[in-house]
Amino acid sequence: MARAPLLQLSDIALTFGGNPVFDGLSLNIQPGDRVALVGRNGSGKSTMMKVMAGLVEPDRGLRVAAPGVTVGYMEQDPGMEGFATLGDYAASGLDPSESYKVAVVAEGLKFDPDRDVNVASGGERRRAALAKLMAEAPELMLLDEPTNHLDIEAIAWLENELKETRAGFVLISHDRAFLRELTRATLWIDRGVVRRLESGFDGFEAWRDKVWEDEDLARHKMDRKIRAEGRWAVEGISARRKRNMGRVRALQDLRAERASLIRRQGTAALAFEAGTTSGKKVIEAVGLSKSYGEKTLVKNFALTVQRGDRIAFVGPNGVGKTTLIKILLGEVEPDAGSVKHGTNLDIAVFDQARAALDPEMSLWDSLTGDPTMRVSGRADQVMVRGTPKHVVGYLKDFLFDESQARAPVKSLSGGEKARLLLAKLMAQESNVLILDEPTNDLDIETLDLLQDILGDYDGTVLMVSHDRDFLDRTASTTIAMEGDGRATVYAGGWSDYRSQRGTIEMEVAAERTLAPKEDRPREAARKSGLTFTEKHRLEALPEMMAKLEVEITKLTDVLADPQLFSRDYAKFKKATDALTDRQAALAKAEEEWLILAEKAEA
Repeated sequence: MARAPLLQLSDIALTFGGNPVFDGLSLNIQPGDRVALVGRNGSGKSTMMKVMAGLVEPDRGLRVAAPGVTVGYMEQDPGMEGFATLGDYAASGLDPSESYKVAVVAEGLKFDPDRDVNVASGGERRRAALAKLMAEAPELMLLDEPTNHLDIEAIAWLENELKETRAGFVLISHDRAFLRELTRATLWIDRGVVRRLESGFDGFEAWRDKVWEDEDLARHKMDRKIRAEGRWAVEGISARRKRNMGRVRALQDLRAERASLIRRQGTAALAFEAGTTSGKKVIEAVGLSKSYGEKTLVKNFALTVQRGDRIAFVGPNGVGKTTLIKILLGEVEPDAGSVKHGTNLDIAVFDQARAALDPEMSLWDSLTGDPTMRVSGRADQVMVRGTPKHVVGYLKDFLFDESQARAPVKSLSGGEKARLLLAKLMAQESNVLILDEPTNDLDIETLDLLQDILGDYDGTVLMVSHDRDFLDRTASTTIAMEGDGRATVYAGGWSDYRSQRGTIEMEVAAERTLAPKEDRPREAARKSGLTFTEKHRLEALPEMMAKLEVEITKLTDVLADPQLFSRDYAKFKKATDALTDRQAALAKAEEEWLILAEKAEA
């Protein structure tokens, strides 16, 4: 018997500012669905998610959640009025006996539950909102860019939690690696139309390109037919006194249909242009050390940056990645060591805080009011890499409408703010780019373009990012900052770093095994007991394994029917896949239980 959908949207219509966002939208979210929600910035992804959550009332249509089903939504800008700490907010929907769940999630997401909400940063507040959702564990989770402001370790923790959950979820993210690992279906919003692909994000881009190719072919055929019918209509005036009026009306309908087609939004006109060529050696750092109080950010670090290098800095939040870049740029003095710069450096900086944008200024004034972009005596033009350009035309290059030119920056979405900052950055000539979390809030198409232009850029790039796919596509060198002053240089991007790091760890483990017993590090020092999260995990695993064993038994009974394959192949395939998944999950859970049990005994 088919189970009822967790959530149904039927014939949803919604209009903002006179423009339709959706019209006739219908979709179902089934139990256990793991759905990627994708589309260009401004296409309506977040709005659609708010409709799913019941936070935005549509102009028409019906939203129905199954009886007893709880739907949880991760707020982008959560209101925390009335709460003293982030932990109080995160636990507000829980029974007091379950408040420990917040501490478990807080450890994985790396935020302090005791942090005062009045001094918490935007990233900390977002992590608290995500923790609230994860701790409440609703049957359907709606996650809007959950990896923003998470470091790679926290992203890995969240990825693992979502892999193991039995809840359904809908996920908006720019992180390709995250989407590929987690999703089994894809919802694509494109010009107000929502399409569903019964495959995870891994198959999305090929499918999207095929849809667009078919659309272009259909438009081309329609244009040819309109031209042919138009010639007939003109020639028919002299060829016959009484024309076929039905054919004329059909031509009018064709033209109306062609005019109603919404053209795809183009890609932003991104282009970094290197100015004066820098010297071959861009930066040389020797013996760098920097501490704040008892916290050592970097110790005895050396690095030579050559012209054209693409260097990524990775590591947990707060480990000192941005500070190390500022030391290399000469903005922060090291406690020890020296930094030498090469000749002719023109540096452009993309900062994750968007500090170069005043939220109260209009987009127009953000560009024309910038001294580096101002054209003398012209309030309607900006200087773009040495060439004057009308401000509206330049904004259109970055996919802004003319109506947005006088709107305040604070009205923009996160992705639009990122595009505006890129517009300011790309107007400059530079030969050194500093990119601090450039991927946050950018849609996938813009990310693709950014990656391409970085590949063509003649200058040097230093970047901080937690987007593993972006690092693999752009970085030639990775500097891993792992705490306690350790900063290690690896060749290649994120996957190369993980591979090399794994090899090094294996070599160290082999040396430890081969060394005399008295020379090995003390096992008790290596196994320091269970963390709070591990303790609760150890307690929960037996129940989880028992449930998996019951499910495996039921699926085995279903597959014991020798006629099932020929009678109902779809059911056979579904049961086989489910059995494989449950057996793998059980093996993983048993292995995890053994590791934690041994650690607890130690």
